[in-house]
Amino acid sequence: MTLCDSGALLSLGQDGRIRERISPPAGNFHPGDVSASGGQIFVSDSKNGAVYALTPSGKSLTAIVPPGVGKSAQGSALDAGGERLIVADYSDGIASIDLTTGVRTLLPRQDGQPLRGIDGIARCGDRYFAIYNGTAPTRLFSFTVGASGIEHGEVVEGLTFPDPTQLAVAGGQLFIIGDAGWEQAAKVGAEVRKSARVLALPLTAICKS
Repeated sequence: MTLCDSGALLSLGQDGRIRERISPPAGNFHPGDVSASGGQIFVSDSKNGAVYALTPSGKSLTAIVPPGVGKSAQGSALDAGGERLIVADYSDGIASIDLTTGVRTLLPRQDGQPLRGIDGIARCGDRYFAIYNGTAPTRLFSFTVGASGIEHGEVVEGLTFPDPTQLAVAGGQLFIIGDAGWEQAAKVGAEVRKSARVLALPLTAICKS
């Protein structure tokens, strides 16, 4: 068994101590992106495309997208109505998960093609923001979701920093995590020495509810 085989969703106290370690019963869990909204918590598995929801008890995970349905699940964001989870699958594209039926629907761009290469996702109002790092240079991408798929997609200009991966919305701002150091960390014996940079953008400047 490798360290990755024993991955877990961690619950931390305000003192930073681990309170809970939660893994699916089947094991072989490779958790990555975590999102929380509307009292619900979701975690994705980048190795097998699975997406899990934390049960109301806060003690276990249930698969809303079983392993093998997707390929490389990344960031997720609950829609404004709390009925659908929008999930970025790095290889498949953006998908919508109906939380009532469990149906997973891929959302094509307006040209009919999938939007691949998306990592982190966050929502503000009816607009989603996503990190596109499938090719260099990386971009902050903005889009809405319509009945037929992704609509009004556009690049948010003026952002220049390396290796962004994650997004979060808090306190009226959009936080972008850069310099994640994945390429450096993948090198055998390498040490990641530089700290991650965080860019904060006021939502009023870039988000229309």
